[in-house]
Amino acid sequence: MPISDELKELAKDAKAWPFQEARAILKRIKNKCPEKGYVLFETGYGPSGLPHIGTFGEVARTTMVRQAFEILSDIPTKLIAFSDDMDGLRKVPENVPEKEMLAQHLGKPLTQIPDPFGTHNSFGEHNNARLQMFLDQFGFDYEFKSSTETYKSGEFDETLLRILRDYEKVTNVILPTLGEERRATYSPFLPVSPKTGVVLQVPVIAHDVNAGTITYKDEDGEEVTTPVTGGACKMQWKVDWAMRWVALGVDYEMSGKDLIDSVKLSSAITRILGASPPQSYTYELFLDDEGRKISKSIGNGISMEEWLRYAPPASLSQFMFQKPTQAKRLFFDVIPKNVDEYLQHVSKFPEQDAKTQLSNPAFHIHNGTPPVEDAHISYNILLNLASVVNTEDKAVLWHFISRYVPEATPENAPTLDKLTEYAINYFQDFIKPNKIYRTPDDMERAALEDLLKTLGTLPEGSEGSDIQTEVYEVGKRHDFEDLKAWFKCLYEILLGQSTGPRMGSFIALYGLEETKALIQKVLDGESLNSSPGRTR
Repeated sequence: MPISDELKELAKDAKAWPFQEARAILKRIKNKCPEKGYVLFETGYGPSGLPHIGTFGEVARTTMVRQAFEILSDIPTKLIAFSDDMDGLRKVPENVPEKEMLAQHLGKPLTQIPDPFGTHNSFGEHNNARLQMFLDQFGFDYEFKSSTETYKSGEFDETLLRILRDYEKVTNVILPTLGEERRATYSPFLPVSPKTGVVLQVPVIAHDVNAGTITYKDEDGEEVTTPVTGGACKMQWKVDWAMRWVALGVDYEMSGKDLIDSVKLSSAITRILGASPPQSYTYELFLDDEGRKISKSIGNGISMEEWLRYAPPASLSQFMFQKPTQAKRLFFDVIPKNVDEYLQHVSKFPEQDAKTQLSNPAFHIHNGTPPVEDAHISYNILLNLASVVNTEDKAVLWHFISRYVPEATPENAPTLDKLTEYAINYFQDFIKPNKIYRTPDDMERAALEDLLKTLGTLPEGSEGSDIQTEVYEVGKRHDFEDLKAWFKCLYEILLGQSTGPRMGSFIALYGLEETKALIQKVLDGESLNSSPGRTR
């Protein structure tokens, strides 16, 4: 994206949260390029379970901050996606095959455990590949780093020796946060057993700064002396995080609300090692349909593959951009709203002035250059059309669409065409199984008869807004508690669901004659459970 002087100037005061974060980074580095020659953004990944949407969210949000920084400053940047694949497997994930096999390797680094899927050399490699595949799918610009490879290459060695020199100071930061039993065995260094390959949580009985070694008692009670460098040891997690910040020179890293205390401890350790902790940002957690925190080991919530079955990729980025410091439900029912919000933001972008564009989510999703995407019809309207015509055939939907938007075809309106596929998938999986039509009571029946008569007075091709006005007027003429109750009545009786679209727009799309036929079926006492789409 070309960055003009005007854009730079506007970005200095832009209120969107990525710009606020970018300005905080500039303040941290005092507007000077770090000695390493670039500003380093990091995202961390624990590959004990399969990659999930929360992982994507962290990379997406960090990328938005990075892009904002690059508008504000000419200092080079780099983004690292770091996988803690040297971590010992603590428990078997619920959503993987070969659980019994994995149970035999508990405690070993993930890169030393066979791949239960049989596609890679190790479980760690499999999950790392999954992560990279998804990040690549979304076009993120990043460098992947494996904890195992980085430890074994010696890149961490200098910092590991610094921690050894400050062994007591580092340990004393962590000990007050532990229970009595854990304090008795705690060491910041976790040796990897040369016998079993397990990452050991054992007391360190001696450490030698000059030799760069620690001595511990292994599982058999034997004293073992091992170097802390070269991958012979791994750091405990909070110390590991600080070590990584120092060794790599991390300038920015965001994390979830559940890690606030960990950020404080790791920052304190970073300062002991003579470095400054990175600029941090705390985001709220995603919740599943029952209000529980989503977890990659449990597998609740939504996977990225699932979201992309029902919606375009940019809608997922839209979800990530909006209000990152507020807890949000991450379940299938949030998808339609985010699709339509994204489409609205993209459609408004060309008409906005440069200052307003900087607050538009589409700016941050597409790095300043959103595509021209004319959906013509909202996703929610398409969902309801799919619901009424009860079809898996995209051509049936296009029959109605072509009449409503004559200039649109699958060829010249690819966004709309793809939306119809998403809508059919969503309808089949979520709406159809839960549709419950109810019969009208006497008052509602009278209102439907009135609506049928009213629609009969409107000319074919009436605008959705004109139809909506007439639907309103019908509702006002009957004894509904309020107009909301009138529309709820229409949704439940005609669509088999408790919520629905703007009725005027929907009727315009579905057709006046088709809507009248639908109402007549209800008045005749016929079931709508298997209503086929009319294609005359």
